[in-house]
Amino acid sequence: MIYQPEIKPANIQANIEVKHIATCRLPTEWGEFQMHGFEEVATGQDHVALTMGDIDDGEPVLTRVHSECLTGDALFSQRCDCGPQLQAAMQAIQAKGRGCIVYLRQEGRGIGLINKIRAYQLQDQGMDTVEANVALGLPVDARNFVLARNILHYLHVTDIVLMTNNPQKVATLEATGIEVVAREPLIVGLNKENEQYLQTKHDKLGHML
Repeated sequence: MIYQPEIKPANIQANIEVKHIATCRLPTEWGEFQMHGFEEVATGQDHVALTMGDIDDGEPVLTRVHSECLTGDALFSQRCDCGPQLQAAMQAIQAKGRGCIVYLRQEGRGIGLINKIRAYQLQDQGMDTVEANVALGLPVDARNFVLARNILHYLHVTDIVLMTNNPQKVATLEATGIEVVAREPLIVGLNKENEQYLQTKHDKLGHML
């Protein structure tokens, strides 16, 4: 069975209330950010946002909504392009001197780290990323971007220039009430290990690569 999503809003039915916990400085290779910690009221799951410059002046904000990828972001895996995308987003914000990264703790498009490892095992046997999730009886994409909307609203951000290759993410954020005034592609991190993965995202998930 071929999974071919329509480019339409997804996973916006359930509102997820978040509360701000604390804010601190975060000096990085790409300049100094402010790191804002948030907690889901119902579950205690934590999420963060990184901001640089004045983002609550009403002007569109260069923004990356990034889903956690331990393997790519922290362990430098070449199976995906997540780590390079995060770094490229931070570099772009540094160059502009103003922007926001919403970092959602939704590992593996929302299926969790252990299920992601199980899916990787099936991919090692020849399945692609979509086929592996389906074989495990898991959603192809279980993320809820209402989280991003609520975090952005706390930061007084309503209009964004979204750094993404995923048109469904654009449609979903717009459906939550975020105005996506433009899309900036993040085509980085291609290597021989993730070539098939990126092709699958293009062919089956509609990513613009």
